[in-house]
Amino acid sequence: MSPAIVIPSYWAEGDQPGALGERGVYDYTTPIDKPLPELESCLSSLEQVRGVIRVIVLVVAPPECEQSARARVESICRAHPVLDTLIVGAQEAAHIERAVGRMAHHVTGETVSLRGYGAIKNMGLAVAAVFGHDVVVFLDDDEVVLDEDFLINAVYGLGSLTRQNLKILVKSGFFTDALDSPYAEPSEEWSEKYWSKAADFNRVMERAQTSASRITRSNHLCGGCCALHAEAWTRVPFDPYITRGEDLDYVLNVRALGMDVWFDNAWYVRLQPPEETAPTPSIFMQDVHRWLYEYRKLDALNARRDLRTITSESLKPYPGNWLSHDVRRRVFQTALRRFLVGPDRASYLRILTRGRYDADRFAQSASTRYLSFAMVWPSIVSALWEDRVLQGALRKTGEVRPLAPAHATSDELDAGDTGALRMDQPGGDL
Repeated sequence: MSPAIVIPSYWAEGDQPGALGERGVYDYTTPIDKPLPELESCLSSLEQVRGVIRVIVLVVAPPECEQSARARVESICRAHPVLDTLIVGAQEAAHIERAVGRMAHHVTGETVSLRGYGAIKNMGLAVAAVFGHDVVVFLDDDEVVLDEDFLINAVYGLGSLTRQNLKILVKSGFFTDALDSPYAEPSEEWSEKYWSKAADFNRVMERAQTSASRITRSNHLCGGCCALHAEAWTRVPFDPYITRGEDLDYVLNVRALGMDVWFDNAWYVRLQPPEETAPTPSIFMQDVHRWLYEYRKLDALNARRDLRTITSESLKPYPGNWLSHDVRRRVFQTALRRFLVGPDRASYLRILTRGRYDADRFAQSASTRYLSFAMVWPSIVSALWEDRVLQGALRKTGEVRPLAPAHATSDELDAGDTGALRMDQPGGDL
């Protein structure tokens, strides 16, 4: 197998909350002047991993600071010359987008781009196709790898058959927190009674963790620790129309096309979340769009006779409980309670009076868009596969050429080489 590690990395100039429900608002973004970015720790942890062929770093940043973000990512990647790193920023992404546009000009919206969680994941898949990688391993930049056998575990079981003669083509690992726990922390707050997913998620996680089998069928996909075989991802793209939760949504997409997601309870990474996170109302509004869209999309999938029927019952306890009309009540009750107890009361009032209705209208109008895109995705990947012209274009600007010799030790690299800001540089006194 030839696995590529794909790492989306989100950057911004500072605190940029964005509009409620706006596409392109992410759970967190790294400030360009941050002294030691999460990406540095992530790449450092990969240096110990055996069998790394290529690391693809997707640089996601708003246009006004894309060049600055790109420069910062380049300095970080140069500090890790043992990794064959390919940077995909706006310039490289444009090559892919033009190629995709020629084949999917009739498809609505940005389907393969560096904006929006699903479209960003599709960009990673598209670049992997250009270089002929038959396995894509997604990793988040705020995670660190703890085991030199990370890739060995990633491809373990991929492409093989279970005792029931089912092929394992999509596999999820999991992440642990600072206490080495894979479980979510439940919320006891009154405002979160209808919105907390921790209890349902923990039931799913406990069942997988305590299973006698290392690999079990799963309703969950950890987007920051998952491995996709080409037999799956060349047929099934991520949904570019969903605001967030594109990894869990991928479970529905895969299942509708007759495959399954599998959970590996021996494969994991450690999550080291940053301090910089998006404002809570923005994330909540994205979730409102997400769950209303998922509910409508599931109906659209089940209306197709050529797709496998997916019931919410088959996805319980999580995410099945969120894929029925009851999600509207959850949205209303949570927005109301957060409005009553604050903070950000004005934002939640807008969600109550307008936002939730806008989200439902979008869900109804967009619920079939993914199917139109998914129909042309296999031909897109086929055209991109090992395209020599695209390979040359991406390598020309995206390949990282280290300034320091490959044999240099970490002590020989100065702060600029490691991606950390020196204290005499602008922003270095933070």
